[in-house]
Amino acid sequence: MKPLIAFDRLGDGPPVILVVGAFNTRETGAPLAEALAHKHTVLTYDRRGRGDSGDSASYSVEREIEDLDRLIQEVGGKAAVFGFSSGAALALAAAAHGLAIPRLALFDLPLRAGGPANPVDHAAALDALVRAGRRGDAVEYFQGRMVGMPEAVIAQQRHAPFRAALEAMAHTLVYEATVLGDGLLPMDRVRAVRAPTLAIAAGKGPPFMRETAEVLARALPDGRARVLEQATHDLVPEVLAPPLLEFFAA
Repeated sequence: MKPLIAFDRLGDGPPVILVVGAFNTRETGAPLAEALAHKHTVLTYDRRGRGDSGDSASYSVEREIEDLDRLIQEVGGKAAVFGFSSGAALALAAAAHGLAIPRLALFDLPLRAGGPANPVDHAAALDALVRAGRRGDAVEYFQGRMVGMPEAVIAQQRHAPFRAALEAMAHTLVYEATVLGDGLLPMDRVRAVRAPTLAIAAGKGPPFMRETAEVLARALPDGRARVLEQATHDLVPEVLAPPLLEFFAA
């Protein structure tokens, strides 16, 4: 049986589905959804294993793509998709898989356009920590080894009020690491995307994401890259809504 996928629907107009990243629930995308809802029907959802959504005994990227396809069917059989961070990698995989996505927007896709692949299997390492009951260690592994947060910031967050929520989602970090694979932009997957695609990078985010956006845009038949110079790696409606509204209306 397929797990329940919890979602919120807001607004009216051509549908847009927001796919968020690690440690995020549908509440993370809610402010951006509100900023788009005067022009669009916007769905925010809890990806499997977090928030109010269900899960299954085993994970695969294909199952997450099926979850997104169920939401696309919910809004009439096709929908534009916005993916953020590791959610952008999932959205890219879904578009390459052939889901009915007429327009695709990706913000801060955390895959490198070149260089060596990840030297370790992050998904396996995270899975081992979660299975051992070391959920806090899994959180810090992801923050340090995968995101690159400074140790001082990681230590400070150990006593933050949201720490329990992060640990509650620790098992989904295995899912994120699986979606991200070896950390490199999968060019075969990119070339399979036919939808017009907007690759956005935050000017104040990791520099490699700017290069990734540019490489991805050049490789697509209808791709464009845009750097938002004042943006950080956060979903700020005032920053993201204008270029997204322009792109989705084109």
